[in-house]
Parts: sequence; structure tokens; C-alpha cells
Amino acid sequence: LDTEFTGLHSTSLQNNEPSLFDSPAERYVKARQSVQRFTLVQLGLAIFSKENSNKYVVHPYNFFLFPSTLGIRDVEFTLSASSIQFLSHHGFDYNKFLKDGIPYMNEVQEKILRQHLLAGTWKVCSTSNADRDVLKKAIDEVTSWIAEAKEEDTMVLQDLNGYHMLDVQLVLRQALKNVWTEPLGDNKVMVKKVTPEHRQLLENSSYDHCQKKLILLSARGFTNLFQILVKAKKPLVGHNMLMDLMHLHEKFYRPLPESYEEFKRNIHNLFPVIIDTKTVTRYVQKKCLFPRVSSLLEAYEVLCSSSLNPQGPPCPVIALASGCSRYAEKKFPHEAGYDAFLCGSVLLMSAHLLLCRSTDVAMEADPSFSKYLTMLAEHVNKVNFIRGGVSSINFSGEDAPCRHPPALVVHVRGWPGLTERQIYQEFKAHGRFDVRRLSENQFILLSNKFKQLVLRDYRRHPHLPVSIYRHWRHSPSVNCLLQISGIVALWSLLAFALGGARSC
Repeated sequence: LDTEFTGLHSTSLQNNEPSLFDSPAERYVKARQSVQRFTLVQLGLAIFSKENSNKYVVHPYNFFLFPSTLGIRDVEFTLSASSIQFLSHHGFDYNKFLKDGIPYMNEVQEKILRQHLLAGTWKVCSTSNADRDVLKKAIDEVTSWIAEAKEEDTMVLQDLNGYHMLDVQLVLRQALKNVWTEPLGDNKVMVKKVTPEHRQLLENSSYDHCQKKLILLSARGFTNLFQILVKAKKPLVGHNMLMDLMHLHEKFYRPLPESYEEFKRNIHNLFPVIIDTKTVTRYVQKKCLFPRVSSLLEAYEVLCSSSLNPQGPPCPVIALASGCSRYAEKKFPHEAGYDAFLCGSVLLMSAHLLLCRSTDVAMEADPSFSKYLTMLAEHVNKVNFIRGGVSSINFSGEDAPCRHPPALVVHVRGWPGLTERQIYQEFKAHGRFDVRRLSENQFILLSNKFKQLVLRDYRRHPHLPVSIYRHWRHSPSVNCLLQISGIVALWSLLAFALGGARSC
């Protein structure tokens, strides 16, 4: 599975950028705010089925998504210019997203819509001029026609698409008690003049295409498929999938909880087996001298190369299903369906490589998928954690303790009032650093590299000397404890001395 969204990290929120200082819970709070602001535009799903002894057939799908507009409240979301530009650069079709996007809603939104459908207080949250024009044109046509029409007369509304097919019927039925509507297919709706009594009979029949349960089914859209995925309990595979999982929770299940631990429990209940190919490939790099790669596509290409194929059973054949050959002929990076296809392929090839290199497992001519899962057992439910205090988030247990890289401490001399932002600007030419204030005149720098360059250039700087951070020496809490201990020791010494003097 893979998703694309309208933005990643909201720049309008203060201190929302990911930092090496972040614990998983702190990162979750930051990411939660961003997920609530942005929306999904595309979801890719690639279903891998084992066809015979050594062959997996893949059915990849692309779903363009758009929040449901049938409900009592309109949905607002934010666009990040850089994300929109990035998707556009990779050929994303915004017309499909905006015009033909499949609706979806979470459980809270569904409950509200259900209540309003039962009470008859629903409304279509359609604010675009184009949508209003379609509805107005349809209402004008029907109201001018019905004045002269006789009972059982019919007319046909043409050129309706998507949600308009439902919108027009609901609006006409609500406005006029003596009409009946039926979809005809091919973007057409039949309108029939009936008596109110006949209308009531039709509404209670099983042939009504606007039954409340059908309206709800239509409004839920992709959420119906999400619930099927949850019930299937199949392994869910992604790449760097923390944000994917957060969007799945927020958009199709429930609003993200404030509690990080509750979020983890919910995701584990929905998908008991999660595998992040980022954590898998990072392990393969160390175990099998895997070349360093920076993207999912690079990992796929390296695994497909003959140089890595070990002696032993051949790697499983991964074949695209009939009608899906487009992905075999050309690369489509950052198209959700293509990236989902890459995720599953990288998983299978990585597991096979590890199995062939393992000395603890007896090799089989036809390794089963369960055997592959055994090789990946230590990576199951471990989702990659980008730039933080841990390497991965454990969705089926406690996270590992945070271990930050060795830090540097900047001592400010003669430049009062410096901020974290100013310190960052000073050192950014040497690489990517995260900055946090330690005390009034001290700042901590964290980076995965570049430390030696900064130490070389700033060790004897007149205003910003830099040294290795030592907890016992630089921690304010340790210094405070030492000061308190010193004061207590001094008072104890004085008390002893004074007590001794009185006894004499």
C-alpha cells in the first residue's frame, strides 16, 4: 500500500518540523497536526497472490480520493505548494482527484451523516459554481416541465456524472413531492410525475436507488474497501509508512487520538501484521552488503540486479496481471499504485535474499510465504522512524529507548539574546543540524554527520566555541544537583564545625 497527500509537514504550525530530538510520542503529536490539515489524493493498492510454486501475480490499483461532500459539515483541507508541485512533476492527474475522486469518511463522519439521513436533515456540501450550475439547470428543467406534465409522464436529465447523479435526485425529491427519479446509466436520470401516494409507495420499495442505506454506501465510498482490507487481516506492506498509517486512521477509521499509545493499539488491532520495507532494506544493507539506496525505486532496481542473486532456489517470479502491463513497460515513481507494486516486490525479493543467505534455515526448492515471514519476523510491526531518537516504532509492543547521536554544545560568548533559529543559520552551511536551547548561553546541536567539521572550525571560535556534549558537565539538571549538593555539604560542614566549637 502507498498513499499520496496534499502536504507532509505543516509550516504554519510552530516547531512542527521533524527533529533528531523527537521521541516517537513527540513526533506523533507533530505529525497528527499535519495529518489533520492535509488530505489524501491517491491511494495505491497492489494485491500479491501466489499462483503456483514460484510465481506471484500482482493486481495493482490506483484510487483517486476526495473527501465526501454528502453530509452536514463541509471538509476543509490544506495544500502544500511544494507537495503539489512535486506530484505535478511526477504526472499526477489533478482533474481525476478533483472531479472523479472517490469519496470517503471515517466512523464519526458516518455517524453524523446517518443521523441526518434518518432525520431528513442532510444536505449536499457543494460550494463550487460548477456544481451549483448543474443542480440549478436540472431543477429549472424539471420545474418548467412538471407544470404541463401529466401523471406518469417522464423526462430525462442528461450529462450528469459522479456525485451529480445522486445530488440531483435527492434535491429534486426534497423540493418536489410529486416527482420520482431513477438513474438510467450513461450519466442520465429519469424523472417521472407521480401522485404523492404513489411516491410514498415507491420510496418504501426495494427498487429505490436513493434508499438511505444506498446513500450511505455511496457516501462512504472507499471506506467500504478499507473495511474489507481490515477484515481480511492480510499483511500490510508499505515504505516509510508512518504517515500512511496515520492518514488511514484519520480518514477511514476514526479521528487520530491525542494519545500516541492509543494510536499504536488501534493500528495493531486494524492490521496485526505490518511490514515496512524501509526497515527491511536497511537491515539487508548491513546483512548482505546491499548498496546504499535513497529511494524505494533504487532498492527495487538493486534487488532486481543479477549481482545480488545468491546461489540457491531462484527468486520468485513477480508477474503483473493481465491488463496491468503498464508498470512493466515504464517506471512511474510516486504514482501510488506503482509504489505499492514496488513495496510488495521489494519485500519478496528481500525476504528471499535473506533466506538464501541464512545458515539457520534449511533451504527449500519452493519457499512458502510463511517461510519468508519467518525471515522477516524481527521486522514485523516495526515502522521506520525518520530522524528521531529511535530507528523504528514498534506497533506490537514498547518502543526501544531513545538513543540520540553524540551531541555538540555551543557556548555563546559576547552575543547575548541569540535564538535557536540564529544558531541554526550560523551552522547550516556545515550540514543539517537540529538545535535546542540548553541554557541561556548554551545550545545543543544534533546531527548524524558533519560533527568533526564543526569541531574543527569552531573549537576556538571567539564567540561560539563548540565542544562535545558531556551530560555530567553540561546538563542543567546535573549542574543544579551539584550546586545543591555543594550547598548542603557546606552547611553540614559549618554545622559540624559550630557544633564542635560549642562542645569545647
